[in-house]
Amino acid sequence: MSLAAIDLQSGSDKIIDISMKYGYSSPTAFNRAFQSVHGIAPSMARKQGTPMKSFPPISFKIAVKGVEEMNYRIEEKAAFRIVGISYPLDKEIENNFTSVPQMWKNAAMSGIFEKITPLMNNQPMGVLGVSVCNDKEEWRYFIAVSSSADIDKSLDEYVVPACTWAIFNGSGTGISIQELEQRIITEWIPTSGFEFDNAPDIEVYLNSDSNNMQYEVWVPIRKV
Repeated sequence: MSLAAIDLQSGSDKIIDISMKYGYSSPTAFNRAFQSVHGIAPSMARKQGTPMKSFPPISFKIAVKGVEEMNYRIEEKAAFRIVGISYPLDKEIENNFTSVPQMWKNAAMSGIFEKITPLMNNQPMGVLGVSVCNDKEEWRYFIAVSSSADIDKSLDEYVVPACTWAIFNGSGTGISIQELEQRIITEWIPTSGFEFDNAPDIEVYLNSDSNNMQYEVWVPIRKV
């Protein structure tokens, strides 16, 4: 990550090219790893005067700062199909922090939840937010359910690949789920013996109470 920071600050290569150079199969995985080390997104590192961190090539130290437990389980799951609506995602990750909440507002106004929830018939059971971000496909965000039901042409579908998942439980507001995702990146992954696999990130919303949401965060993982 120290060398990646140098490349970002001193060169003009695209972030997706730098991520591939350092062995990351998707820009999303690179973005997570970069933020866990430097505390900022790769796009921010391009700005002149941005402070970065440099680590010696042989020794390093991991500081675990968590004071609250994270409840999770590990599951292997076969591929499954999701159906719903999808929107394009920006490859500048930070732009999606504002666009994704707007996608949910648009979906609510469109009546899509009344259409897709009766189709839900497979695990994970809940309304899903699925980020598909890899170098082989257009980046898209799905608001969907897991289903094997027939659908009409007004809905999109996607097959989530077979994967091992770390599944974290949480409750609270939209802010709390973002905080949990940040802790997974900065606290759990560095000490877990796993790394991110090349599969979508999934948020599973188990109820519709925006003030006290019950949710799960599904993180694709593989052994280091």
